Amino acid sequence: MAVRSLADIHFLETTPLAARGLPQSTYEALGHSAREHADANALSFFLDAGDFARTHDWSYAELFAEITRAANAFHDLGVAAGDVVGFVLPNLPETHFTIWGGEAAGIVMAINPLLDAAQMAELLRAAKVKVLVTLAPTPGSDLWPRLAAQLASLPDLQQVVWVSLAPYVNLPKALVLRWLARRERARHKHLPIHDLRALMKRQDGARLNSGRRIRAEERSSYFCTGGTTGLPKIAARTHGSEVFNAWAMAANMQPREPGQVIFCGLPLFHVNGQLVTGLMPWTHGDRVILGTPQGYRGEGVVQRFWEMVEHFGINFFSGVPTVYAALLRQQPERHDLSSLKYALCGAAPMPVELFRDFEKQTGVRLLEGYGLTEGACVSSTNPPEGERRIGSIGLRLAYQAMRAVILDEHGNYQRDAAVDEVGVIALHGPNLFDGYLEPRHNDGIWLQIDGQRWLNTGDLGRQDDEGYFWLTGRKKELIIRGGHNIDPKVIEEALQAHPAVALVAAVGSPDAHAGELPVAYVQLIPGQACSPAQLLDFASTQISERAAVPKRIEVLDALPLTAVGKIFKPALQQREIARVVREEARALGIHELSVEVVQDARRGLVAQVAGGAQRENLARALGRYSFQTDWSG
Repeated sequence: MAVRSLADIHFLETTPLAARGLPQSTYEALGHSAREHADANALSFFLDAGDFARTHDWSYAELFAEITRAANAFHDLGVAAGDVVGFVLPNLPETHFTIWGGEAAGIVMAINPLLDAAQMAELLRAAKVKVLVTLAPTPGSDLWPRLAAQLASLPDLQQVVWVSLAPYVNLPKALVLRWLARRERARHKHLPIHDLRALMKRQDGARLNSGRRIRAEERSSYFCTGGTTGLPKIAARTHGSEVFNAWAMAANMQPREPGQVIFCGLPLFHVNGQLVTGLMPWTHGDRVILGTPQGYRGEGVVQRFWEMVEHFGINFFSGVPTVYAALLRQQPERHDLSSLKYALCGAAPMPVELFRDFEKQTGVRLLEGYGLTEGACVSSTNPPEGERRIGSIGLRLAYQAMRAVILDEHGNYQRDAAVDEVGVIALHGPNLFDGYLEPRHNDGIWLQIDGQRWLNTGDLGRQDDEGYFWLTGRKKELIIRGGHNIDPKVIEEALQAHPAVALVAAVGSPDAHAGELPVAYVQLIPGQACSPAQLLDFASTQISERAAVPKRIEVLDALPLTAVGKIFKPALQQREIARVVREEARALGIHELSVEVVQDARRGLVAQVAGGAQRENLARALGRYSFQTDWSG
């Protein structure tokens, strides 16, 4: 539909997807594309970066048939609308069959396989997962044994489905995998365990056996969110939100020809992997290269990435700042990168110097953007063909409204922020999710603005006079020093400018007087040397805000990262709390003390302290801090 007036925009924002000419569901969207591009190459997968030219390929017609077979297999296992299929898988073609087939049968829940087993079980229980899809017993992977130990604690689980690597390995390795599967089945005779490929082979790939007609407002997927700044929450999303966001992202990247080649290196349990390098390209006739089960973490993927660009003619990829920093060290100037037009960067702010160096050395246009699971995936980006403002998260996507707003002391909407005035970023549009599964997690997330429901993202930002948005800090990451709000970005960008620094993260360290004091953790570039004292001197000259100068800098061999490549700040915050506990104990002459800091589902970070000496005195000392303490022993 052509947009000619403000009335047209209002129509598109308030009218159901079908009236806009968009499919109602992800299954319908994929089916439409399969009919339009039946013989085109949709998906190519390579198992090993050392042999990336050896791919397993699916045309659009073949991919949609596999998705339909997976949906029918789940239907035969008892999955209906509202039932949950959970998956704990690496990046495999079968992961896509599970995602989109599962959404056609019921609701799909993505679980990070790098979580510990107890965390995975807690999330599977909370979502009432009925069918669990995971990796079959595989040499070198402990995923199945970790999960198997938790299955008895999942009361709603009825079926287990394995995905085997056998189709992608040579015969001797395939025989080992089959032997391992037989052995594990014998050990778990009480469990109904199935092989996904075997189930799919028995199914029709032409139509859904359920006869289901999916509406846009029906739930499609569950995602765990809040991974870097808080406790995981389960976000419920709809078919309409996913279809709309895929359409809006593609519309933002026009003009473009179908048949683009897009590399997927981010994990498929993450919204970016699924939508930016999955649903979006597959609704526009593109080819997706799925690079190893571990994506960018796979052995040799980053090291040989520029060779892959040259070989496949890759046009676009998506990553996070840590990925771009690693790619720059792989001598891009040695390869023909003329096919590569642009790359999307999200999830964390891109350091300015890294942005400039990457574009200068590769000739690739970087598109910084912003999004969140609750908004489907992407909410704003810098325009591919227009002005890209370094440090900005760009312009809002079409037909998704975005504002910086000022809230009152109760968290209610008070007014729109003025131009360049910092406020809370709020979103409204068809891309918004359906709320969190746990009712208490929905407290304070919705704002009433002009009679409409807007999402309070919790992120702080401003909008300039030409519509570009700029994040000024994540509300949950702010360091609050004696009532003074410190944006960790101020510290991180200053230290990032040091020539020896590869990565930096600033967090608040508990302080009995100020509440929090800023500290910084630094990872150096390999081969570089720099002491904490030298880094502190450098920071002091670069940071004009005196309160933001770190009280301490620590150099680590490697900063903790999430599976997506974002710096995992809770691990650093846990480290700071444990350090404070030990320091207070030493001040009392206590030297034998056990401290473990854990994430409590209701109380946040809790210090679990074991040791009986002077407990009363130590408890009094720790009572001056904001974190909570549990005692044992």
